[in-house]
Amino acid sequence: MDIIATLAQELGLKPASVEAAVALIDEGNAIPFIARYRKEATGGMDDVALRTLEERLSYLRHLEQRKKDVITLINAQGKLTPELEAEIRAATQLQRVEDLYKPYRKKRQTRAQKAREAGLEPLANMIIMQVTPKGASTPLDAAAAFATPEAAEAGYDTPEKILAGAQDIVAETVAEDAENVADLRSFTEGTGEMVAVAVDADEKTPYEPYYDFSEPLRKIPNHRVLAIDRGEREGKLRVRVGVDTEAAIARLGARWPRRQGPFAPVLDAAIADGYKRLMAPSLEREARAKLTVRAQTDAIKVFSKNLEGLLSARPVRGARVIALDPGYRTGCKVAVLDETGKLLDHGVVYPTPPRRDVAGTKRELARLVRKHRINTIVIGNGTASRETEEVVSDFISTEEPELRYTIVNEAGASVYSASQLASEEYPELDVTTRGAMSLGRRLQDPLAELVKIPPQSIGVGQYQHDLDQAELARTLGNVVEDVVNRVGVDVNTASASLLGYVSGITSAVAKNIVAYREENGPFTDRRQFKKVPKLGPKAYEQCAGFLRISGGVNPLDATSVHPESYEVAAKVLERAGVGAQDLAAGGIPDIQKRVGSVAALAGDLGCGLLTLIDIIAELEKPGRDPRDDAPEVVFSRAALSIDDLQPGMELTGTVRNVVDFGAFVDVGVHQDGLVHISKLSKRFVKHPSDVVTVGDTVKVWVEKVDRERGKISLTMVQGK
Repeated sequence: MDIIATLAQELGLKPASVEAAVALIDEGNAIPFIARYRKEATGGMDDVALRTLEERLSYLRHLEQRKKDVITLINAQGKLTPELEAEIRAATQLQRVEDLYKPYRKKRQTRAQKAREAGLEPLANMIIMQVTPKGASTPLDAAAAFATPEAAEAGYDTPEKILAGAQDIVAETVAEDAENVADLRSFTEGTGEMVAVAVDADEKTPYEPYYDFSEPLRKIPNHRVLAIDRGEREGKLRVRVGVDTEAAIARLGARWPRRQGPFAPVLDAAIADGYKRLMAPSLEREARAKLTVRAQTDAIKVFSKNLEGLLSARPVRGARVIALDPGYRTGCKVAVLDETGKLLDHGVVYPTPPRRDVAGTKRELARLVRKHRINTIVIGNGTASRETEEVVSDFISTEEPELRYTIVNEAGASVYSASQLASEEYPELDVTTRGAMSLGRRLQDPLAELVKIPPQSIGVGQYQHDLDQAELARTLGNVVEDVVNRVGVDVNTASASLLGYVSGITSAVAKNIVAYREENGPFTDRRQFKKVPKLGPKAYEQCAGFLRISGGVNPLDATSVHPESYEVAAKVLERAGVGAQDLAAGGIPDIQKRVGSVAALAGDLGCGLLTLIDIIAELEKPGRDPRDDAPEVVFSRAALSIDDLQPGMELTGTVRNVVDFGAFVDVGVHQDGLVHISKLSKRFVKHPSDVVTVGDTVKVWVEKVDRERGKISLTMVQGK
């Protein structure tokens, strides 16, 4: 297989671009670096396209290696034919290679192997070919001719047993034929059903919708597959794949020549046995495994998109924050932060039962607001959030009308606050204060704070604990890496956690950067990165453009222009009639007009057009944060309760999670409302992520409120 040509055809890319991208990946370049600084070579592939290419490249290389291994293994048995080798080499799927290898795979002693060793394979071939030997009028007559001492010693001491042994060989031959397997696999997946029944029909569980359930394999949605899998694991459901056995056997039988004569019923029986005993169980396991993989892959993809939206949320700059981590018995933990996230004060208030010290809470909030010039209050959305919000809302309306507040998602905050990382960052603070700080910083700079938490703990997926954890961690790690590098990092303020996601920087090097900064003071020149222990030339090449220095010696160090392009950038500035110092004043808004034709300039400078376009865009708005294009955070000044909601009410909310069946929207009543996939748009929606992303600000209308169960149904289609 020509892997480059295959990738180019599959992904709709030019072979030269694919070849260059593969070479760059093989050289150890990070995906964000290739996407940002090697656009000429790759034809402008973005990080998503490069990740897809990298994944398919790995698969195809594994496929080619497996073909070589299988050919070697079959050849070692002396059974490799030119035709078989050609079929293996032509395979485009690992499954096809394994199907072709199946008859030659070493396995435990089977009934068919035992019969072969007893010398019954010629009789099996007669059954397959429907050839009745001379002098034999019945199958048993033919079997009697194979009665030998060796056969008898192996247990085949009667014509009936000899015939049964030959049928076992036929059954295995039928079941291991690659074409038969492929055809019956397609039949199973196309016509089979996933069937679930209750282990105990009287037990109340979340899986009651599946107590008597069936749905075609080709139609069952991914979230139902994951729910049924979990119910089975928890011992609440019995699950199987339902297939029309008779239809499957008839289909398999139709693949053989029309049968007449004495051996016809024997072959029919062997085909039926081959399907029921040897094919059906494995095909049904395969079908379920394939569904699970499909569902998990989709769930990871949705989780990734949600995580990207959350990490790309707009920072709230200039917010001086009181962060409240609500609780009942232990009260609400308080952390006061300045605009940079520095802790100014901390403590505990008790606005909730059992103490319900509302007056004391308001006095303390008033004191902190005035002392630290607070303009924003942040409340975690966990236990006691609703009661805390009511007190804060009342405090703002009666005492501090200029204040604003918002609810933030607590998912993962406790994981961070109890982690070794949090202990190292704030050894003098207790777990609860660290948790409250984390909530406040999530508002000020979501990306910088959320990178401290394992991505799978952030809580913007579905069934995340049921997924392949290694694959989930790998994929989500890629998402974090891509977002961090897209945004860029201030090397003088970033934590080691954030630095560790920068292209080319390992966790150890990230800690060394922080240590170097603490020992030598802030970085003033990108060239100083080379002095950081273990940050070698390759790492410098990969990371330099993503690490920014504000107020440094060279104004270009505050931009995403890579040091390797500084000479080009200087010539662009010269052509524009300005100096690098002009970048510090907010950029050169009219630089496009000043330099004229970019294509002509690229020719004059001997620079790639795509690279030059990026350089000019950066000089126009140096260090621009792409997150500033994200929707603004929705703040409140008065609390709503689920009791305030009425059908038809129009609200503005923030998308908190996107799942296969819809989107959960925070409308300020503590309990997120669900916009079902059918209510996201007037047009058909294949998946909710095609319409909304985590962090989006959306207008919704209340459809139904179930106050008893605390469920809110919303729609994004007015009047529907």
